[in-house]
Amino acid sequence: MTPTTGLDHDTLEMMLSSLEEFGAAALPEARLLDLDRDDECPEDTVRAMCSEDLGVHLVFIPEDCGGLGGGAVDAYRVCERLARLDIGVATAVFATFLGSDPILVGATPEQRKEWLGRIAEHGLVFAYGATEPEAGSDLGALTTTATPVETDGRVTAYRLTGRKQWISNGSIADVCTILAVAPGGPSWFVVERGTPGFTAAPPEDKHGIRLSNTAALFLDDVTVPVENLVGRVEGRGLTQAQEVFGYTRVMVAAFGLGGGWAALDRAIGYSTTRVQGGAPLSGKQGYTHKLIVPHAVRLEAARAFVEQTAAGIDAGEPGLNTAGAIAKYLATEAGNAAAEAAIQAHGGYGYTRPYLVEKIKRDVRITLIYEGTSEILEMTIARDRWQQHLKTAGRFHRDLADEAARLPLECGGPVAALALRSLAAVLDACRADRLTRSQHVLLRLGELVAHAESAAALAHRAAAAAAGTLPEKADRRFGATTLAAMSRVFAREAALKVGAEGLRWVVGARPAGAPDGAAGLDLAQVQAAQAGLLADLDAIAAELYHRPSTVEGKS
Repeated sequence: MTPTTGLDHDTLEMMLSSLEEFGAAALPEARLLDLDRDDECPEDTVRAMCSEDLGVHLVFIPEDCGGLGGGAVDAYRVCERLARLDIGVATAVFATFLGSDPILVGATPEQRKEWLGRIAEHGLVFAYGATEPEAGSDLGALTTTATPVETDGRVTAYRLTGRKQWISNGSIADVCTILAVAPGGPSWFVVERGTPGFTAAPPEDKHGIRLSNTAALFLDDVTVPVENLVGRVEGRGLTQAQEVFGYTRVMVAAFGLGGGWAALDRAIGYSTTRVQGGAPLSGKQGYTHKLIVPHAVRLEAARAFVEQTAAGIDAGEPGLNTAGAIAKYLATEAGNAAAEAAIQAHGGYGYTRPYLVEKIKRDVRITLIYEGTSEILEMTIARDRWQQHLKTAGRFHRDLADEAARLPLECGGPVAALALRSLAAVLDACRADRLTRSQHVLLRLGELVAHAESAAALAHRAAAAAAGTLPEKADRRFGATTLAAMSRVFAREAALKVGAEGLRWVVGARPAGAPDGAAGLDLAQVQAAQAGLLADLDAIAAELYHRPSTVEGKS
């Protein structure tokens, strides 16, 4: 991977500010609700965002092709801001860059310049045609075919036949990248709208993201010139798709963050004015500590891992597909849970359309499905980290624990280290009794890995904030003291989750008569680490509601 510095800080902040202003003018709440009710994609707004009116598309395009050359950190910040506006519109905008990714990573220099240059100059809307009716996350089960067409003994074109399903921008895209099986293997092809035999079904009637156009695509003997084979070599399609998973999953993770915070901020605002029992809900610990604070903590824990992964992508670090899977898994699960809590936080009003949290919940739900379902991600995470555990003789997570343990106590480092060491002990027990032969145990390990590694990421982020070394373009909603409290809360949660649930599956999956427990798993230490939890929840609530805190953050 080639390192990138991306946008400078001022350019990024200007883009985020412009995007917020544009969204407020083009998509006020009343219009969002009307478009959602009518199941209508605001194509005019999507195209305006990708025109000189705003130019958000330029962030995703390299400078040598006419764009701004934004990096992964820039893209994550933009995607989160888009999602705070509307996840359906964010999906429509992002689909162009997902659709052009095969060109970005696999095309010849001439193809890159032509297609990416046309996006930059003309704001072309793209779609990404990979998924099929019987081949969702399993791209190896493709049935769409690409048959070579020969003229005078040489291949001059390909004839594409098949069907694609759940394609974002399917009915409105100017250009689609289509994954099809050629004689040399799965390959990407560029297909322009209006090509004979290339048609789209009516848009899907969806549960959420109704502002996003989603439609099936039909390819009935669609002939494209050989020049439209991405990279001009067959058989590289799956490699090209895998190459961008780390990046694209970080962007969908940003959708989870944006949707989750959009809902949670509405709940926070509502609770300051809603009076029950003679006082605002915002002052009731039973309300804030169940429906607000834990979700804010989980969203920021996910953000820490998202930013860590995005920074790694920008630095050119290899092998970040699993990190991207963890980032998406954590952020989308946290965003969905936060939106659900926001409905509950509004009471009966949250179940009605005008308060918008009902719509946000329906929208954010898709992030647990597209770009890899949560279950696929659990499997991806578990398989990779299981192999790392075996290859390193159990040192992989213990080394991460040693790093976390060196972080300041007040930033949650030692408790995050406890979570990681507990995870290593659980993995040791699974190895000893071959428990990963059970698919469900393997998936549950994926969940535990994600939480333990995220606890470490948040501890590192809190320590950087305390030291004044956060990256310039990092999100700065919360200061060092609040991040430290959030890190302590999440580290405790991760340690308890890994210890208690890890032991549950180790004992629950072992054959009858096998010894109980896992060597090195100290639940008494996990229990002791919970000290100070309530005080930290109080401190975080005080920050969220901008009121004085009388609590000193201590672990």
